[in-house]
Amino acid sequence: MGVPGPFPGAAGTPDGPAMGREEVDRALAKLTAEHEAIESSLLALQDHAGRRLLEGAELTGVTKERWGTTEQAVSLLWSYFDAYTDTLRRARELRARHRWPTPGELTDLTELLRGAGITLPSSATLTGSPLLSEQLSLDRLVDRMNRWYAEALDVIVTADAVWSALPARIDMLAAELHRTRSLAHSVGVRPGEHPSGDDLERITTELTVLRAEVVSDPLAFWKPRKSGSSAPGGGSPDTERYDRAARALEDVRREIEAVLDVRQDAERRLMRLRDVLSRADRTLAEARQARGEVLAKIAASEVPAVSGPPTALHEQLVAAADYRRRAQWHRLSPLLESLEQRADDELLRARESLTAVTAPLAVRAELRGRLDAYKAKVARHGMAEDPLLIERYDAARRMLWSAPCDLRVAEQAVLRYQRAAADALVPRQAGPTDHGTQGARHE
Repeated sequence: MGVPGPFPGAAGTPDGPAMGREEVDRALAKLTAEHEAIESSLLALQDHAGRRLLEGAELTGVTKERWGTTEQAVSLLWSYFDAYTDTLRRARELRARHRWPTPGELTDLTELLRGAGITLPSSATLTGSPLLSEQLSLDRLVDRMNRWYAEALDVIVTADAVWSALPARIDMLAAELHRTRSLAHSVGVRPGEHPSGDDLERITTELTVLRAEVVSDPLAFWKPRKSGSSAPGGGSPDTERYDRAARALEDVRREIEAVLDVRQDAERRLMRLRDVLSRADRTLAEARQARGEVLAKIAASEVPAVSGPPTALHEQLVAAADYRRRAQWHRLSPLLESLEQRADDELLRARESLTAVTAPLAVRAELRGRLDAYKAKVARHGMAEDPLLIERYDAARRMLWSAPCDLRVAEQAVLRYQRAAADALVPRQAGPTDHGTQGARHE
C-alpha cells in the first residue's frame, strides 16, 4: 500500500519580532495545508497492510525489537499530531476574533506559531529524555514527527516487502520440492539409502525453518542499498538462503534425472554385461580345450597357461543386479561403468589367450598349407612322380600329420621339400626359354 512521504516542515523560526497580520495569515494557510498532509500520511500509515501484519504476527529477533520501538513511535506520532492540531485550532480561533488583530493578539499568535510553547508527553523511550514532558515549537515538533514517521515507515515497508516476496517464493519452491520428492521416491531415492534422498531431507528442513524465520523476523532478511539511500524500504529482500536451497534442489533434480536414465538403461547394460562375460567364459573354455589339444599334438612347444573364469566380475554382476532390484541407483551407476570396462577387457584377454594357445596349431596349419601348395605346383608341372620329391613330401607329411608334431623339425622338412621342388622346377621352367633363344639365334 502506498504511503505519502515525510511531513512538510513548519514555516518560520522560533525567535524574532511579532508577526504581521499578512504574515500570520500566510503561516496559518500553510499550516492548514501541512495539517491535512500530515493527517493523510498518518492515516495511510495506520491502514498500511504491513502495519496490520506486524500487529498480528508473533515476532522474534530484530523485527520484534524494532517493531516494539516503532509502535511507541506511532503512538507518539498521534499524540504529537493532536498537539499540533490543538495549537493550530487555538491559533485559528485567536485570528478569527478580529479582522485586524491587535498587537497583543499578534504577539500571542507569534508565540503560538513560532514559540516553544507546545507541551508534549515524554518521549524517553525514543529520545532518552528524562523529562516527564517537553516544550517544543511547531517546527521542531514537525521535524521530530518527520524523523519518527520515516523510521516507522521504513520498518513497515521493509517487513511488508519481505513478506510479499519470500514466503510466496518459498512456498513455490516447497511445491517443487514435493514433486521432486515424489519422483525420487518412485525411483528408490530415499533418505538413508541414497545421498540425494538425504539432500532432499535437508532441503525440506531448511525451507521449513527458513519460512518460519521469514514470517517471524522479516527484517533479518533485508539488505539495505549500498548507495545509502534514506528512502523508506531502500534495499531488497535477502534471498541468499532461499537461492542456496533452490540451487541444491536443482542439483538433486538433475541427479534424479540421471537416476531415471540409469534405471531405463540398466537392464540393457546388464544384459550386455552378461553377454560379454558369457563370451569371455566360452572363449576361455575354448582356450583351455585348445591348450590340451596343443599339448597332445604339438611337441617341444611352450604353451601359455589359461586362467579360470572371472569369478570376481561375476560376483559384481550379481551385486549389480541386486542394486537394480533394490533401486539403489547411486551404487549401480558407478558399478556398471566399472564392470563394462572390465568385462570388455576380460573378453579381450580371453581372445588373446585363445590366440596365444592356438598359435602352434596355426603354425602347423600354415606348414601343412605350404606343403600341399608346393605339391600342387609340382603336379601342375608333371613332376608328381619324381622319386626325390615323393620321398621328401612323405617325410614332411608324416611329421605334420603325426602326434605329437615337432614344429621345428617339421618346418625343416617342409623347407627341404620346397628347395627340392624349386630345384626340380627350374630346368623345366627355363627349358622352353632356352629353346626359343636358340631358335632365334639359328634364324
